[in-house]
Amino acid sequence: MRLPNTAHTSRPWRIHELTSDFQVLDVWALPTPGGPDDFPRLVDLLTTFDPARSTSLPVRFLFAVRWMLGDLLGLDAPETGLGDRVPSLRDRMPTDLLDAAVPVIDALPFTPLYQLDDEYAAEIANRTVHGVLHAGWVPDGHGGYRGQLAVLVKPNGLLGRLYLEFIRPFRHVLVYPAMLDEISREWQPQASASPAAAGGP
Repeated sequence: MRLPNTAHTSRPWRIHELTSDFQVLDVWALPTPGGPDDFPRLVDLLTTFDPARSTSLPVRFLFAVRWMLGDLLGLDAPETGLGDRVPSLRDRMPTDLLDAAVPVIDALPFTPLYQLDDEYAAEIANRTVHGVLHAGWVPDGHGGYRGQLAVLVKPNGLLGRLYLEFIRPFRHVLVYPAMLDEISREWQPQASASPAAAGGP
């Protein structure tokens, strides 16, 4: 389910206007088949995801370790975040994006940026990185649509680069696969209940 970076960079997302100085860290195809109007449901699923309540033991454990290390090393101290260490990307946003209503992320320390018909973006900053979570809704090549998730980062010096290299195997082998599996389980019951999925009109 991991995609090449070009799956994100080749699409005309509005996020490109704000992140020319960021690098694409990961791009993932989400197991969320749907129709052209199903993107808001994906946004709701992503913004209500709570790793502390995850059904995956590795996800719960790794996030708990991350928060513990954050407290111990001061990685998430207020002075390392948005508005203190780095300005928010909202300072770069045009009026039409600033005016768009956007849901918050309940359980994770992300600040929402904007939501459009096929895009959602939120940002986070700490001692290691300034990061962006970007969700998109893309054609699946078979007449339907699916979600796509990209993570963009601007590392904070040597510490940030070392941190990203350290967590790379955990992201690719444990965290993202487990999260995508959980997203798939949450998505399918609703998808299977839709008229189209049931063979209805």
